[in-house]
Amino acid sequence: MMVEKPDTFKHAPVPREAAEIRTIESADIFRGANEIMIRHDGVVYRMKITRQGKLILNK
Repeated sequence: MMVEKPDTFKHAPVPREAAEIRTIESADIFRGANEIMIRHDGVVYRMKITRQGKLILNK
């Protein structure tokens, strides 16, 4: 599977320092669920926690 990468990311500017990057706990996002839907720029994505505790993001 080939993924096209845009030349620039209009939604995620490159941070100047790592200290400026906001960190969110996955437990705060999932709130006990194993799957959530995320709407980004009009497109809905599905994020899942696997049995091994890893995250998978699908379009």
